[in-house]
Amino acid sequence: MIGLVLAAGAGRRLRPYTDTLPKALVPVDPAGDGSTTVLDLTLGNFAEIGLTEAAVVVGYRKEAVYARKEELEAKYGLTLTLIDNDKAEEWNNAYSLWCAREVLKRGVILANGDTVHPVSVERSLLAARGEGRKIILALDTVKHLADEEMKVITADGQGVRRITKLMDPASATGEYIGVTLIEPEAAEELADALKTTFERDPDLYYEDGYQELVNRGFQIDVAPIGDVKWVEIDNHDDLAKGREIACLY
Repeated sequence: MIGLVLAAGAGRRLRPYTDTLPKALVPVDPAGDGSTTVLDLTLGNFAEIGLTEAAVVVGYRKEAVYARKEELEAKYGLTLTLIDNDKAEEWNNAYSLWCAREVLKRGVILANGDTVHPVSVERSLLAARGEGRKIILALDTVKHLADEEMKVITADGQGVRRITKLMDPASATGEYIGVTLIEPEAAEELADALKTTFERDPDLYYEDGYQELVNRGFQIDVAPIGDVKWVEIDNHDDLAKGREIACLY
C-alpha cells in the first residue's frame, strides 16, 4: 500500500498564493513562509504510519511540486511518483483520481491535497481494514454540517448509501473529510466508475464516482474519525483555521 495525494487543483479562492502555487503547496505554517504545506503534512502522516512510497497527482502549477520533489523525498523518507493530470484546469477531480488508476492497483491511502488533518485519521482507516472491506471513507460524525460539506448517509450493514453535497445536512450521517483507504481489489471497479462519471460530466467530483459504485451495488464502508480538528482549505478563512490546526500536529 502506498500514499496518494490529489494536488492538481488551482484553488483560485486562495489567490494571491495560488497565482504561483497549487493549493497543496500554500503555506499552512503560522509564519506563512512555506516551510509547511498541506502536502508536507500529508506526506508526514504517510511516513508516520510506515508507508515508504507515495504518488501525487499534479496539474495546475505542477512545476512547483516538481521543484520540491527531491526535498520532500529526503524530508519524509518517501519515494515520490508524480502523475500529470493534463486536464487539471478544465475538468474536476473525478478525472484527476482516474489519472492514478494504475497506482490504485497497489492499494492506497488517498488524501485530498487541501485537507489538514492528523495522522489519527490514517490510523482509523487502517484499523477498519478487513472483513471484506474494499473502500473505507474517513467520516466526521461530530461536526455540525451545512450546505458546502461533502455529506454521507450510511445504513447499518450496507455502508454508504449516498455521498453528495446536495442533501439536507440534517439527514446526513456525517461528512467525508477527503481521506480514503482503497484496497487493490477495488481498483478496476473504481477506475471504471470514475470513467463513467467524468464522461457523463467532466465537472463531477470523484465522490460522484463513489456514488456510481454504490449505485452498482458495490459496498463502500466508513470509519468514524472521532472528535479531531481538521479543515478543508478552500478560501482564506479556511487557511487561517488550517494554520491554527497545523500547529497542533
